[in-house]
Amino acid sequence: MTPRGAGAAVGAAVASPSPAAGHVRDACHHCGEALPADPPRARIDGVDAAFCCPGCAAAARWIAEAGLADYYRLRSADGARVDPDPEDFAAWDRDDVLAGHAVAIAGGREITVVVDGMRCAACAWLIDRALAGEEGVLAAGANAVTGRVRIAWDPARARLSALLARLGALGYRAHLAGGAAAERERRRERNTLIARLGVATLGALQAMMYADALYYDATMSVPMRDLFRWTALLVSTPVVFFSGWPFLAGMARELRARAPAMDTLIAGSVLLAYLASAVQTLRGGAVVWFDAAVMFVWFLLIARFLGAMARQRAGAVLDVLARARPALVTREVDGRRERVPAAALQVGDVLRVAPGEALAADGELLAPAAFDESLLTGESVPVAKSAGDTAWAGSLCREASARLRVTRIAADTRLSQLVRLVEDAQAHRPRLARVADRVAGQVVTALLVVAAAVFALWSWQVSPERGFEIALAVLIVTCPCALSLAVPTALASAHAALARRGVLVLADDALDALAEVDTVVFDKTGTLSRGQPRLLATRVLADVDAAAARALAARLERGSAHPLAYAFAAFDPGDRDGLVVTTIPGHGLEADIDGARWRLGRASFATGTAGDDDAGTLVLARDEVAVAEFTVADPLRDDAADAVAALRTAGLDVRILSGDGAAAVAAVAAEVGIERFAARQLPQDKLAAVRALQAQGRRVLMVGDGLNDAPVLAAADVSIALAGGADLAHRAAGIVVLADRLGRIPETIALARRTRAVVRQNFGWAIAYNLVALPFAAIGVVGPGLAALGMAASSLLVTGNALRLGRGAKIAA
Repeated sequence: MTPRGAGAAVGAAVASPSPAAGHVRDACHHCGEALPADPPRARIDGVDAAFCCPGCAAAARWIAEAGLADYYRLRSADGARVDPDPEDFAAWDRDDVLAGHAVAIAGGREITVVVDGMRCAACAWLIDRALAGEEGVLAAGANAVTGRVRIAWDPARARLSALLARLGALGYRAHLAGGAAAERERRRERNTLIARLGVATLGALQAMMYADALYYDATMSVPMRDLFRWTALLVSTPVVFFSGWPFLAGMARELRARAPAMDTLIAGSVLLAYLASAVQTLRGGAVVWFDAAVMFVWFLLIARFLGAMARQRAGAVLDVLARARPALVTREVDGRRERVPAAALQVGDVLRVAPGEALAADGELLAPAAFDESLLTGESVPVAKSAGDTAWAGSLCREASARLRVTRIAADTRLSQLVRLVEDAQAHRPRLARVADRVAGQVVTALLVVAAAVFALWSWQVSPERGFEIALAVLIVTCPCALSLAVPTALASAHAALARRGVLVLADDALDALAEVDTVVFDKTGTLSRGQPRLLATRVLADVDAAAARALAARLERGSAHPLAYAFAAFDPGDRDGLVVTTIPGHGLEADIDGARWRLGRASFATGTAGDDDAGTLVLARDEVAVAEFTVADPLRDDAADAVAALRTAGLDVRILSGDGAAAVAAVAAEVGIERFAARQLPQDKLAAVRALQAQGRRVLMVGDGLNDAPVLAAADVSIALAGGADLAHRAAGIVVLADRLGRIPETIALARRTRAVVRQNFGWAIAYNLVALPFAAIGVVGPGLAALGMAASSLLVTGNALRLGRGAKIAA
């Protein structure tokens, strides 16, 4: 295991298995970190163990004394280091903190917390038993996969703070889980689905066992046959009406809306098979089809379970974002610190954030600090920030504590904006999914007609006793489940893979459109470049000294969202004088100062006369007389050239449309390998250029920083915005790249193309299967039982094919 001091990712450790008893490690026996020169020692389960700190030693002694030393043999990863200075959880006993998180249960209260440091099943085992041994604990359950711990306790006999302190003493630091009510609802739905699948599995296996006996034992006596049939009826009933309830309820909704679709066909087929079999059982008829009914439900539930898992992974980004904001924070008031609910924060409050703790609000740093912004950007490398920089809610403080002044809280934070964007995106169904649903609905109507025709033909012309069985087989074998699953499962898997890489797909059809693009148009400033310009030189042209000119430029740029404002931020005098500045998009800024009209921007704009707008400089003018000229440079992103090369390798035409001067744009284009570019482009010029490309039949991807590019981002066939520090609520893009990497763009295009290929494969398979299976069912070769197996295999095949998109951390072409 890599020690934290060497940069291990927070909460993500893969350690070597613990040593066998009697083996002496050259690392901490509890957490695996390096040992000091004179480490604390203790005898733990027959091992002379050394520890990195007193905290780990105390935890190991307690584990041994509690009879839980098996933890060290069972674990597959080292434990988390124990902080020798335990956190004070006293605030957790307050009603205002527990409100919305703890619920009343018989005999006490229940709460779900998220803990750091739970790295394997042995950790969950240890937590369960450690809490169970505490006075007043009614129940405890830890989940090593989600990192959540459910605690039920009697407040009259135990304080929650004491229970959490016990977890902290073992190295498991607790946090309040955001969205507790939503989490309980998801857990209830998941448990219900698992219960339905479990009942269906047991019932299907039993029913098929009896069906095999009925099919293949021609000498079976009538009483034995009837016993098997009645037993099959008993085991099939809960499968049809409990496990199959989602299909029955869906059929009821579709029939009320007079729009029969897939659930109508599924539930109708199951009910026909079940009810006809029940009638045959009562009458002593020749054949029953309980096995077909239960297999149909069972296999469809398996496919739905896999699809639900894919959607859960796709929605995991929203779940993680929603609970990233901590419920408790440390606020500094008059030199003292107090733990308060995050909801009590106000703009201007000063926060103290401990290492490993998440920020609850956006704020301005009061001292240098480092943060892990992987939740927001997908990048796990800590970002070093200076005093005055902005730290975002949801970031994790690294290495040393941080102090910041709150600037935005609650719904105004960048984290909350991300949550709203993802919620909006997940609330809409992509066009491909709507098309698949519409086609499936049309297929259902056609199949009902075909099944009725087959029933009539067999009943009146061929073999009346087999008419029902053949029609039932037709309904089951051609059920368009695979067709309906082809698109949503593929899109869910792709969205989940992208979210893990810091790419959020916000528009309904962005991924589909991205797969078809043939032209990529980049903005320059803030997109190919970092958007952090540096002032290289100041040239005085009139009776204003250089320092005064820079200060005037900084006053004009104050509050501007354009990246050029960054170049003058250091020269801002800091006085808030209420200056009213007007922005002229694509030209510059102007304001009245001391009775004079000051302008900063292009030479022609600033002076009102023809000027060299391509000199790559900004001109400061007073009453249209130039007083200073600024040379500004904006460094390129490290991976700009590699990203452009990857796009060109993928067969895409790459261009630049920039508002900067020709010399600056030409230099950037040469450096990154782009041959076609246009400079001095106003927003309307960019819009016209993109529309001209579209008129040529091109499919255009526009990549911008989302600041001045809203019109062209909205007009392109699909658009990508780099998040940066801009207000995400005003994005016009269909896709937002949170990571500070242009390389995510070719990766996203590659995955979009793979997704389109998988969707086409799924559609092709679903249609081919139905075309091949229908004739065999119609001529009586395929019975209802085999039909259920074939239909389910088809659904599982398209689901498994779609799930391939989510495999692997690297998005490959």
